[in-house]
Amino acid sequence: MDNNNTLLCRCEDLTRETILKCIEDGYCTIDEIKRVTRAGMGPCQGRTCRMLIAQELSNYYGVPMEEVLMTTFRPPVKPISMGALADAYAEGGNE
Repeated sequence: MDNNNTLLCRCEDLTRETILKCIEDGYCTIDEIKRVTRAGMGPCQGRTCRMLIAQELSNYYGVPMEEVLMTTFRPPVKPISMGALADAYAEGGNE
């Protein structure tokens, strides 16, 4: 069975083959792969694919998972609705 067609990032529809191609092209961190493929930028914000991509980097470079640099996070780290932002703004007296 060919596991290169396995989806690693479901939100952005990225296969293992796509991620491996990036790694073979010289991208060696999750952030670099994220910039060229949008991996981890979908609705789940990398909760599903971040560790899978880290595992591919770890296997390819032969380093422990702990040595693979994790992606950076910017607020909000969890998806929130625009309504929640509007409510927070209104509650702060910034009308």
